[in-house]
This record gives sequence, structure tokens and C-alpha cells, in this order.
Amino acid sequence: MFARFYDGHSARALDAEAALDGDVLRILVGREERVWRVRDLTVEVEADQARVSSRKERDARLVLPVGDWSPMIGDRLVEAAKTRRQREWWLIGGLTAAAAGVVLFVTVGVPALSGPVARATPVSMEQQMGDNFNAQISTLFRTCQGAAGQRALAGLGDRIGARADTPFDIRVRAVNAPMVNAFALPGGYILITDDLIREAKSPEELSAVIAHEVAHVEKRHVMQAVWRNFGIGMLLDLIVGGGTGAGQQAVILAGQASELSYSRAAELEADGRGQALLHADGLSSMGMAPFFERMAAGESHDGVSDAAEFLATHPDSRRRAEAARSAQRAGRSALTAEEWRSVRDVCGVEGSDNPVDRLKRRFGLGDDASTADKGDQVSPD
Repeated sequence: MFARFYDGHSARALDAEAALDGDVLRILVGREERVWRVRDLTVEVEADQARVSSRKERDARLVLPVGDWSPMIGDRLVEAAKTRRQREWWLIGGLTAAAAGVVLFVTVGVPALSGPVARATPVSMEQQMGDNFNAQISTLFRTCQGAAGQRALAGLGDRIGARADTPFDIRVRAVNAPMVNAFALPGGYILITDDLIREAKSPEELSAVIAHEVAHVEKRHVMQAVWRNFGIGMLLDLIVGGGTGAGQQAVILAGQASELSYSRAAELEADGRGQALLHADGLSSMGMAPFFERMAAGESHDGVSDAAEFLATHPDSRRRAEAARSAQRAGRSALTAEEWRSVRDVCGVEGSDNPVDRLKRRFGLGDDASTADKGDQVSPD
């Protein structure tokens, strides 16, 4: 039958002859023949004209009367369209299943594997990761400049760390940060915020917090949290087409290191192991329960808001306080009276509730020269 053919390169209509040959539509334009498979055809009907195109040659069009097209093709184009739609639905289903598999792996598989992967992570790799995290986070949270207090904290970390079964050197330091918190980084770094030091009522409470963080390092809970967050980063890569960069997650995590969260089981394990580390050194573990109870009750200087910062990464405090109280033992104080005073003032303006003084502590704006000789100042690790 006769038809008009548009080749997609010009607006000129070309005389053509079209004929159905089995599963293909043959189009003869002058001496040139085009062969379109029926299953690739799409048809648009406008008034009494049928406009036929092929997925393989999208810009070209064959135009002929509907009255000529319908008897020639019959129901075959309908069947071809059904087959094409079925293939499309299979493709959509396959992609959906693949996406669901990725999400399931990242949200369930990665957390489940984080423990074995963390334990299998080479020590050198974790140490290098910790060094990188520490360098990044030092730009966010300034190290407090009270040299005597930093020495006391470092010494306490050394004593507790010596009792732990870990290849990492435990390095504890105080930092200016707008939160009541303590957190461990990979490789043995432990950061104590100035506000948490202010909330601690005794050396026993502070040593309990440090021992808890040492236990996280020993049990490699820190690396488990890191691997879980790497899994989320990989999922973001897939969602946004690689825009975040899984390799950039270390930098992102460094900025969020204070929010690396652990499971409740890991928190309870760190509580128990932390108390055991204190007992092994003959130190009192009677500060853990009171600290958790006060945080849970919101009895800090700023009330519930400060306590919520601590509880955000250390959940279930009341139950943990009960478990800690049942296992606590008396022992010697972790710090001498002089060391405790230096720790309390490690970030300057010791114990002050003055809003200006608190801002100075948080953002490192205190007058360092008034509290320590410049030769004794401690630089960030």
C-alpha cells in the first residue's frame, strides 16, 4: 500500500510503499528499503491518519490512512505492545528488587556484618583512620589548653588502658565542644567535652565515663559504628548517583564522630567491662551509677536539654544505672585532689555557670595566659 514517509532529517514527505512480511514491516522509499520489526512499532492515530514509528529509528515516521493500516496489521501490534509492556514490567520489577536488595543489605546486612568486619579490620588501618578522624575533628573541637589537667586525664587514660586488651594506645584529652558527651574515635582516641567535665561531680564519675569509652575501644565497638555509617554512605552514593563519594565518608564521619552510636547491647557491654577495668586497677567504680542517674533525671546545670545531648548517644540510662549499681565496688580515687582541681579547670573558668564563661569554654575563647604559662600549653594531638 502507498504511504508517506518522513526520514526525520527533513520535513519533506517521501512516497513510499509499505507491506507486512511476517514479523516485519517493509518500507520501500525509492530504491532504499527499511525493515521495522512489528514488536518495535508504536502507532499514533490522528483523525483518519496512522503515524507509525519504530523504537530503532525514532525520528522517522510512516503516515498512511487508518483504513489501510488496520486491515494490514490486525491484532499483531496490540500483541506486540503487550509483549513490550511485559518486558518493561519485568525490567521495573528487576530494578525494584535489586534496589530493595541493596537497601536490605545496607540497613540489615551491614549492621549484622559490622561486628565481624570490625574485628577483622587490620590494626594499622584502624589506627590510620583514627589519626585522620582526630585531625579532622581537632578543627571542629579545640583542645583545651590546661596543661596540668590534660596530663592528669592522659595519665588516667594510660592506667585504665593498660588493663584493657587492646593494641591501641589510649589517648584521652579534653576539648571545647557545645555538648555534654564523651566519645571514642578509632585507634584509641577518647575525647571528653568540657561540659561533661563540668557535669561530673567527682573523679569517680569521670573515671567511670573514661573506662566506659576505653571498653568501647577494646571491644572495637567504634569500628562497628564506623562500618555501619560507611554502609549508609554507600546507600547515599547509589541514591544520588555517586555524588557523596563513599571515599569521602571518613571526612563526614569525623565531623559527626560525637554521634557515632552503639547498640544497647554494646553500651551495656562497655558499662560492665568499664567497671571491670576500674576494678583491675583498684579504682572505685561507684561513680558510674550516680552519673547515669543524674543524666537520666535531667539534673544537670541546664536541665533536660544538656542531659538529652548525653542520652542521644548513650540510651537507656536508668536501666544501665541499675546494672552499674549492682556491680559497683569501692576502691581508691582515680585522681588526687590536686589533679581533680586541674581537670576541672582544664578548659578554663572552672565550674562557672556564667553564660559568657560557658561560651568561652565552648569555643576556646578563654584567657589561656591567666591559667597556664604559654610554655606549658598543650597542642592538639
